[in-house]
Amino acid sequence: MKDRDCVDLLQWALPRLHRRWRGFRKVRRQVCRKVQRRMDALGIEDVGQYRLYLDAQPQEWQVLDGCLPITISRFWRDRRVFELLECRFLPELARRAREEGVAALTVWSLGCGAGEEPYTFSILWRERLQPHFPGLDLAILASDVDAHQLARAEQACYPASALKDLPAPLKGAAFERRDAHDCLKREYRRAVELERRDVRGKFPARRFHLIACRYLAFTYFDRELQRDIARRLHRALHPGGLLVLGNGEALPEEEMEGFELADEQIPVYRRREGED
Repeated sequence: MKDRDCVDLLQWALPRLHRRWRGFRKVRRQVCRKVQRRMDALGIEDVGQYRLYLDAQPQEWQVLDGCLPITISRFWRDRRVFELLECRFLPELARRAREEGVAALTVWSLGCGAGEEPYTFSILWRERLQPHFPGLDLAILASDVDAHQLARAEQACYPASALKDLPAPLKGAAFERRDAHDCLKREYRRAVELERRDVRGKFPARRFHLIACRYLAFTYFDRELQRDIARRLHRALHPGGLLVLGNGEALPEEEMEGFELADEQIPVYRRREGED
């Protein structure tokens, strides 16, 4: 499939799936490869025929939707984010949790991919923060729509490229070499619960002290879907809880009433106090 043909297909199809082209422009090749494999499986030779197939077979839209998740991640992605989480935001949440007598800080990592983000939280907490808050645990829900990525997260073994940004002391403490991969030690995996979940569907029936929704809803989804998800993320946070987005992402202005920007350097939002 030529790049131009794939671009035309995505620009035609994405709005019908409540996605926006701008989010996919730089990462489209990953999607194009998956669409090409699907076309090959169907015996379809060109994009025009695939468009006709989509029109004739409505259930194929669900298959195309399954080709769209982007699986680009790594440990300690966006260094400044995790530095501020370590030095400021997680200690603030931990102090408050201890004052309130809760047993664990609760974190939800949406679009967790192969586990790089939630396991980063686990490593950071265990190595650098938990010694300052004895008796307080960290409980992490890690969800993704892609079953293959969750299976990789369950294995928790990674190529060197996935760990290139992780500080060396953390890598040395948390990983062991196995064949050609670095595998996360079991004690750093215990805090993480893996779950298949689509962010567009039903949310967990609990609240969280911190939610990381990075490079997902507010990059790839259209405005209407972003607003819906922002409202539900607000309800999923404890008052005073934090929502972390990806660099370059922002909440829709219409949904900012329940949030306040917690930092000028990185996109972290705090659910306003006094709302329940």
